[in-house]
Amino acid sequence: MEMRALGRSGLQVAPLVFGGNVFGWTCDRKTSFDLLDAFVDAGFNGIDTADSYSYWVPGNRGGESETIIGQWLKAHPSKRGKVLLMTKVGMKMGEGCVGLSARWIERAVEDSLRRLQTDVIDLYQSHKPDAETPHEETLAAYDKLLKAGKIRAIGASNLDAQQLVASLDAAARHGLPRYETLQPEYNLYDRARFDGPLRDLVMREQIGVITFYSLASGFLSGKYRSQADLAKSLRGPRVAHYLDARGHRILAALDAVAQSQGSVPAEVALAWIIQREGVTAPIASATDLSQLDSLIRSVRLRLTADQIAALDAASAPAT
Repeated sequence: MEMRALGRSGLQVAPLVFGGNVFGWTCDRKTSFDLLDAFVDAGFNGIDTADSYSYWVPGNRGGESETIIGQWLKAHPSKRGKVLLMTKVGMKMGEGCVGLSARWIERAVEDSLRRLQTDVIDLYQSHKPDAETPHEETLAAYDKLLKAGKIRAIGASNLDAQQLVASLDAAARHGLPRYETLQPEYNLYDRARFDGPLRDLVMREQIGVITFYSLASGFLSGKYRSQADLAKSLRGPRVAHYLDARGHRILAALDAVAQSQGSVPAEVALAWIIQREGVTAPIASATDLSQLDSLIRSVRLRLTADQIAALDAASAPAT
């Protein structure tokens, strides 16, 4: 399995990361265990989750995904050394349990370590910007955790170029650790927020990039092609805005490449990201083993220069 440097963190990750948002939500404990076993046995190592997964589900409190991963690790202790545990802090976990203050980070990390049943988190990430907390306060809290050996590296999610620059400046100015990874939303349709200044910045600063919503909430699988298709799953309403002329143009290009490759659109969409300069690995989720097999095939798929050019042209954002 090809391993890629995760920025300058010293961590190495396979070119596909499993999205743990489904654990404790659309995947029960047994299914989650089966998926994790198959993913790691296939040679992959990156597992991404967050303390807030899945706080949004009625009856849940948050931490369900971390808890299942921790139970899996306890059942298979030999696999801890084979995986990179990536989790996040900052989304709402209850009244007053939100943000990136030192007070909350110090409490939240202990909660995550307990749920994950491990003594160290490989990559601890700020889940979203916190306008109420200075970067230096957040980074100083992470510095303490790094020195205590509770985390190995830090990253951020959902920052724009200006926010990332501000965090890097704060780190340099105060002698604090910087974010070594970034999680942006990025896929063939949602390109505008990453392509351009943000992509240029992470490439220049050698920051690792792990993309989320890599299949545009399932739209790039080709499952949703008309308004009637939106009723096929709970995600349907979330993809309605993709059903425009550009969205259909992207699906047509995916269909053409998939046909020539003997593949399917989702695999082609992920392969495009995997081969994209500036991206370390996309995050993708599966809820059954057949879906996971398809994700794995995307890593082995090699798009030609002409196929990449066709996808680039079809997905070029409107100017």
